[in-house]
Amino acid sequence: MRSKFDEQLHMLDEEMILMSNMIERAIRDAIEALFTQNVEKARQIMKEDELVDQEQKRIENICFQLLIQQQPVARDLRVITAAMKMVTDMERIGDQAADISELTVMMSVSPYVLNIDNIRKMADETMIMLIHAVEAYVEHDMAKAREVIDHDDIVDDLFVKVKSDLIEVMQNNTDYEEQAADLLMVNKYLERIGDHATNIAEWVIFSLDDHLK
Repeated sequence: MRSKFDEQLHMLDEEMILMSNMIERAIRDAIEALFTQNVEKARQIMKEDELVDQEQKRIENICFQLLIQQQPVARDLRVITAAMKMVTDMERIGDQAADISELTVMMSVSPYVLNIDNIRKMADETMIMLIHAVEAYVEHDMAKAREVIDHDDIVDDLFVKVKSDLIEVMQNNTDYEEQAADLLMVNKYLERIGDHATNIAEWVIFSLDDHLK
C-alpha cells in the first residue's frame, strides 16, 4: 500500500515540476515579448494559459486522490498541502504572464517613448525569484527558498521606484499618460509575480521542515 502511495507522490512531484517549467517559460516569453513588442508571441502566451489551468486541475486531482485513498503521515500531509497551495500561486503567475501579454498587444501600436530600464531590472529580478523558487522545490533546498524570500525586498524597492516615476509622468505629461498607465499595470503584475514566488518558497520551507507540527 505504501509503495502505491510513494508512486503517486512521485507522480505528483513530476507534475509539479512540469507546471513549474510551464509558468517559468510563460513568464520568460512574456517578458521577452513585452520588451521586443512581439505581438505574435504575446498572443501565443495568452492562448497557452489554458494549458496551465489544465495542469493545475490535474495536480489538484492527484492531491485529492492521495488524501482520499491513502493514509498520509504528517510529513506526507505537509507535502500534499504545500503542493495544493503552490499550484494556486503557479496558476496565478500564469495568469499574470497572460495579463502582461495582453498589455503588450495593446501597447504595440507605438514604440516605447518612456524609459523602461527599471522595469527591465524588475523583470530580471522577478525572474530570478521565480527560477530559484522552482529550483528550491525541485532540489528540496530550504536555504534557496529562504534566499527567494529575502530577494523580494529588491523587487519591492524597484516596484516603488517604477511606480513613482510613472505616476510623475502621468501627472506632468499627458501625451505619454496612456503608455505610462499601461506600464504601471505591468509593474504591478511583476510585483505580484514576486509575491507568488515568495509564497512558493514559503510552502517549500513548510514541506521540508520536519519540526513543524
